[in-house]
Amino acid sequence: MTDRPPSPPEPSGPGAVSKVLVTGALGNVGAPTVEALLAAGIGVRAADLSADRAAARFPGVDTVRLDFNDESTFAAALDGCDALFLLRPPPISRVGPTLNVLVDRAARSGVRHVVFSSVAGAERNRIVPHHRVETHLRDSGLPWTMLRPGFFAQNLGDAYRADVVEDRRLYVPAGSGRVAFIDVRDLADVAAQVFSEPGRHAGHGYHLTGPAAVDFVQVAGLLTAELGTPIRYEPATIVGYARHLKSRGLPTSAVLVQTVLHAGLRNGDAEEVDPTVERLLGRPARTLERYIADHVELWSAPP
Repeated sequence: MTDRPPSPPEPSGPGAVSKVLVTGALGNVGAPTVEALLAAGIGVRAADLSADRAAARFPGVDTVRLDFNDESTFAAALDGCDALFLLRPPPISRVGPTLNVLVDRAARSGVRHVVFSSVAGAERNRIVPHHRVETHLRDSGLPWTMLRPGFFAQNLGDAYRADVVEDRRLYVPAGSGRVAFIDVRDLADVAAQVFSEPGRHAGHGYHLTGPAAVDFVQVAGLLTAELGTPIRYEPATIVGYARHLKSRGLPTSAVLVQTVLHAGLRNGDAEEVDPTVERLLGRPARTLERYIADHVELWSAPP
């Protein structure tokens, strides 16, 4: 899926950028993006709430403290960077005074390309905060690329992990809906590809999915086969799932977002398989089976 604004920004030069400021560098999306950029030979500044933790995670990499809620940290983070990988940490709901202010600072600091890790459908869905970031980027004058992934395979090792380890079940209100799970590592590789040839990708929005759509019965079967112990899929009601998340200690805002997103799976919101990953990377997208095999230790230890 590709889109362009009414007045697209001027494309950046054909060559790779020299240094990318990666926000949320210690998170599930930011960390593999740092690794993909390094593997591509592109300079990185890894930014997170703790520069020391980022330095320990990425030895030898330029690190910096960046707090979206503290505008005073923006200038030092951006200094010397000509590109920005932007993502929205889940706790950030007010993007105007946080992410969008960073975009404004980037426009004044010499950044020549921004890649925003958005979500599928954000260009149309005015409810999600990502829509407001996308709109602001379009109006910023900066060359941009939107990456719009669907459901991450990494949810199995994050949002669903406690249920798998403690209860040997997948418990979501997805009914019989299917999901084209995408591996975060593929999103990271796409980001590195974009920063390698920013002019080619300026003004584009890419819908990113895995290579096949599976239902949660099939997902439970894949986990069972790899772990050697039965994992079942137990369809949740919407109310039951919200209560379950609350019992897990999630804040109310996260409970609402996660419940709404999973309820949408019943209607096929995430079943479309898009060939964009393979087209951009010149190889098939990683399968859900591969993700599980590569991270089997996640479900063998207490959450």
